[in-house]
Amino acid sequence: MQVTTYWLEHAWLGTNAEPGVALDVSADGRVAAVRTGVDAPPPGAVVLRGFTVPGLANAHSHAFHRALRGTVQVGSGTFWTWREVMYTVAQRLTPETYFDLARAVYAEMALAGITSVGEFHYLHHAPGGTPYADPNAMGEALIAAAAEAGIRITLLDTAYLSSGFGAAPEPHQLRFTDGTAEKWAERVSALKEREGVRLGAAVHSVRAVPADQLATVARWAQDRQAPLHVHLSEQTAENDACQAAHGRTPTQLLADHGVLGPRTTGVHNTHLTDQDIALIGGTSTGTCMCPTTERDLADGIGPAVALQRAGSPLSLGSDSHAVIDLLEEARAMELDERLRTRTRGHWTAAALLRAATEDGQAALGWTDAGRLEPGALADFTTIALDSVRTAGPVPRLAAETAVFAASAADVRHTIVGGRHVVRDGVHRSVPDVARALADSIAALRG
Repeated sequence: MQVTTYWLEHAWLGTNAEPGVALDVSADGRVAAVRTGVDAPPPGAVVLRGFTVPGLANAHSHAFHRALRGTVQVGSGTFWTWREVMYTVAQRLTPETYFDLARAVYAEMALAGITSVGEFHYLHHAPGGTPYADPNAMGEALIAAAAEAGIRITLLDTAYLSSGFGAAPEPHQLRFTDGTAEKWAERVSALKEREGVRLGAAVHSVRAVPADQLATVARWAQDRQAPLHVHLSEQTAENDACQAAHGRTPTQLLADHGVLGPRTTGVHNTHLTDQDIALIGGTSTGTCMCPTTERDLADGIGPAVALQRAGSPLSLGSDSHAVIDLLEEARAMELDERLRTRTRGHWTAAALLRAATEDGQAALGWTDAGRLEPGALADFTTIALDSVRTAGPVPRLAAETAVFAASAADVRHTIVGGRHVVRDGVHRSVPDVARALADSIAALRG
């Protein structure tokens, strides 16, 4: 059996930064063996200098939001005014332009050490809501884009049926809706998993999926043992409207209709009651925090500490892609909590790395990723320890250095399924990612 050996100058094996690790990768793209105490590269080994960690998981992405970067930072406003700008960009996308943009965005993620993305996909149809000849043309464009960028994708196909608690979709939301949850399920069922692809479901939010249709989406995911994600209590206005419509919080409404559970992840989980936290934790529902987006949109700081203590696994996402940097998301979760509580040390670097790797991968259905151990998918990324941001600390503090000082710019190598996607900071199939981003975004300007 063909085996490729990678020699890792320093590696994260779950508890500490281990020097001199040889990682054997078999032809099927999995880790065959892990050997520690290997002081020098074995003959023929691929040398990765720096700190190698399991591949990072971006558990929440809206790829087309990358086109908003910079534009939505002009002036002030709220989440709701930001949303109007987002709708304008959404109206201009076609399957072809979405492929171009997503390919560039996913290549940017690979450069940032991300090996799996959870794409929360609700841009389904042509403007006006007419289905394409292939009703899944937009989803297939995202799948193809991830393949060309060299990363895994969990397509979280999203039910989006209402402009708010049963109201008909507004004109700019017609691209998002299938009309009913049953028609959504019929369309999504035509998609197929393949190499590097997982299929999951999403409830856009309690305002966008009527309560009597939530169970249909949950049942589709349950029948397939698939991930199920939902935007949850991102805004207080959503909570207030849910209370007015149903006399309960969004979390309670989801619990009533069988949406919560160990394969479900609530995204943001920002404005929760104590009862909400107990429901989420008690059902082992996950929490995906997206700190760079939550701070960009002035959404607030969610109760991540309380959620994790209650039993909710934490993952991280870049959401609107104000930046694409999972190391920044990890440290922001801790640093935001420090600002809120005026105390330090809510999570160790090890705990934050776990959220960015193993628990994030699990939230996306990649339960065999996120660890450097035999049998796991050979997905890993190497962070430089000699850049202007990371030089100085002793190597045994590599985890602390990576989480609290490094950035996406310090990623030197990204390997997915044993294949070198990013080598020495250069994407091997999209050599000029900046140009690809600039060109694909320029094509969407009115």
